[in-house]
Amino acid sequence: MATLSIARRFCGPAQSANGGYFSGCVAAQAAHTMTVRLIRPPPLDTPLTLREGDGDELVVMRAEERIAEARPATLALALRKPPAYFEAVEASRRYAGFAHHRFPTCFVCGTNRPRGDGMRIFAGPLPERDLVAAPWVPDSSLDRGDGKVRPEFMSAALDCPGFYAASLDDRMMLLGEFTVHINRLVRIGERCTVTGWRIAADGRKHTAGTAVFGEGGELCGSAQALWIEPKTPPAGT
Repeated sequence: MATLSIARRFCGPAQSANGGYFSGCVAAQAAHTMTVRLIRPPPLDTPLTLREGDGDELVVMRAEERIAEARPATLALALRKPPAYFEAVEASRRYAGFAHHRFPTCFVCGTNRPRGDGMRIFAGPLPERDLVAAPWVPDSSLDRGDGKVRPEFMSAALDCPGFYAASLDDRMMLLGEFTVHINRLVRIGERCTVTGWRIAADGRKHTAGTAVFGEGGELCGSAQALWIEPKTPPAGT
């Protein structure tokens, strides 16, 4: 039985894990693309166990409490043409989180995280393309040991831009499901572009797509996320 613990560095909200990073850690236990469904906020610095469920399903448990479930999936996503890297740099200047951020210590998009600690992916709007975009240059703390970014950090990079694409009016939403497919791992120091776009909305449920492109415009990874407006917002938001 595999075990997992999310270090406090990798938070989203201050007291729980970044959903994309957590999903990447869970999906890394399988040899194929997985959809991870978050049932409860993944706790930090807490031993979790991964158990086999029905078929190829994985279940993440804290003692006898279900935290998440993962099942094999195929990601079929209609991608948007990416902007050039420097267009993404300009878009990031309009990042909504600079004016107001619900989770400023988020590992991926938090404005209070210094370089080399947080990923600092600040996705700002490109209205003419109907998407958000951000530059991303992975630092050495994300290295898996061969000059390439660890898969769970690729998953993390694909998380928060989807929120800013789906929540243009900054409404409170939490990650409900996340499906990531990685084409190739980006290199440490590579100038990447991350994009996000809205796919659909149905009541409190919102679907968004995200993608990471390498220096030459090559698709390196993509994801589809289901974001859910909670009936009761978490404390401190």
